[in-house]
Amino acid sequence: MYCGIDLGSRQVKIVFFRNGKTFDKYEFDTVEFYKKYGHKEGNRLVVDFSALGLPVPDLESGGGDRLVTTGYGRNTIMIRGGEEIPEIKAHALGAAWQTGLENFTLLDLGGQDTKVVMVRNGKLADFQTNDKCAAGSGRYLENMAAVLGISLGELSAFRENPVDLAATCAIFGESELVGKIIEGYPIEELGAGVNYAIYKRIKPMLLQLASPVLVFTGGVAYNKALKEILSEELGLEVIVPEYPQHNGAIGCCVHAGLLAEH
Repeated sequence: MYCGIDLGSRQVKIVFFRNGKTFDKYEFDTVEFYKKYGHKEGNRLVVDFSALGLPVPDLESGGGDRLVTTGYGRNTIMIRGGEEIPEIKAHALGAAWQTGLENFTLLDLGGQDTKVVMVRNGKLADFQTNDKCAAGSGRYLENMAAVLGISLGELSAFRENPVDLAATCAIFGESELVGKIIEGYPIEELGAGVNYAIYKRIKPMLLQLASPVLVFTGGVAYNKALKEILSEELGLEVIVPEYPQHNGAIGCCVHAGLLAEH
């Protein structure tokens, strides 16, 4: 059994591989996960898998179970019995496994950061990240949906006649959106403007690491409007794998399997 854990800024994603073919997936609120299900021993975090209601990996008897972790805070939070790998590697492995592709550009839009990764012949060729500002992340969409009084699901339906939103900061963006509401723009056009604003912020990264195929992962990949905007504006095939939010944890399991082969 292989266990992959992606320690995200908003959610912790856990995936279990069995026989390299079938797997189970789970997600937990990040703050609740650390408060209730983990404690520090030295410089390592001990995870209480039983309290989580999850299978307990056997990491000590040589039975073949492996634990691999990645994600937000990876450099400071190491899990006992596990191996840590970089986020970029985990997400590239996960995307390649889920799609079967060897040549693509990966866009991972998470809760608080953006990753763009170029993969060539199944190997990492180049990457860019942006974790300095929330304006190009899921947090931005959550905040804007709250301002509009709609759900993220509703927001993901809007892309026609977008209102131009010029602010490049998440905080100033909220103020600008309130101003547009006061001017009387309909919710549909405001929501489309929010989705296009995300696109405009990630466009330079995507152009620098372009491929004919874009694999779109992370929680924001559930935004159907943004997927359509990316395809239409960039002229690319955009693929959202079956489990976009668990892609990093899947990549950790893939890495565990590669280790077992050597």
